[in-house]
Amino acid sequence: MMDLGPVAWPPAPIRTERLVLREPEARDRATFIELHASPEVHTYLGGARPRDELEREMPEVPGRRPGSFVVDLNGVMIGQILLRRATEHRRPAAVGKVDLGYLFLPRAWGFGYAAEACAAALDWLEGVLPGEPVVLATQTANVGSMRLAAKLGFIEVERFRAWDADQWLGLRSAGAGKSSTQVRA
Repeated sequence: MMDLGPVAWPPAPIRTERLVLREPEARDRATFIELHASPEVHTYLGGARPRDELEREMPEVPGRRPGSFVVDLNGVMIGQILLRRATEHRRPAAVGKVDLGYLFLPRAWGFGYAAEACAAALDWLEGVLPGEPVVLATQTANVGSMRLAAKLGFIEVERFRAWDADQWLGLRSAGAGKSSTQVRA
């Protein structure tokens, strides 16, 4: 994966009705570790990493790269949005496109935060890279992610098998989704 190209980084914080998408900070390190060590978060992502390994390897300011947003609720990190250029991908249809990824703490599930944050990140991307298509891959068993992809305007490109599971690849053309003020779970 590569950066997003000619995009000024970091952008000013992006504010939605309830959330702020911002650049990662040192105070977020413990939450990044919690996200990557959580078996619930990684149910459909190949499994969690060992906490002691994360403690040793996680940089002081994790996730500090173009396209990495912390999702902040009332001053506390609840998740992460990633927008990365897919320079290599298991599916040729995704290569060269921006790939949307997201992780949220289980305690933040079910409140519409992922929909709100992803929509805001996609709106931002449309503003800085107009016309840029975006892909999203998820396991077909991940019902929540499948619903979110549809809500955000992704349409199925193909299904495939990888990592011993059925996968879904969706594409969102520029302007296909609703604005961040309209998308709520």
